[in-house]
Amino acid sequence: MNHTYTATVEWLGSASAADFSAGRYSRAHVLRFDGGAVVPASAAAANVPLPWSDPAGVDPEEAFVAALSSCHLLWFLALAAKSRFAVAAYRDEAVGVMTKNAAGKLWVSQVTLQPRVTFLGERRPTQEQLLALHHRAHDECFIANSVKTEVRCEPRND
Repeated sequence: MNHTYTATVEWLGSASAADFSAGRYSRAHVLRFDGGAVVPASAAAANVPLPWSDPAGVDPEEAFVAALSSCHLLWFLALAAKSRFAVAAYRDEAVGVMTKNAAGKLWVSQVTLQPRVTFLGERRPTQEQLLALHHRAHDECFIANSVKTEVRCEPRND
């Protein structure tokens, strides 16, 4: 089974040729997704100083961390439902760390997921079952299976 996913990334130049060559151009751009979502994006201000970046835009590093977190969330919810644990709320304050690799290139070397899950009703997982759900969600996550970044999951108790 093959699936295809698309995204359109659009940047509309706003600099003169001289400014562009000197690196004085906006890194703000737009991400468009097939369902109609439009997300403002930019380089991270940590990588490209203001005014050439836009802190209101999602940067690629944040989007990468969010993709890992979102994929984990979706698998966790599916597995919890299958195990008949009703989830009331799920919040993850995921953190990505950029370091240099052996070749001196920057990369997101580690992402730590910190999900906090609240359950409904009488049937709630034990700590062991909760950890097993997170472990399985990580194993099933398409995005985590696609990257060489170390992805850690450190659940927070409610």
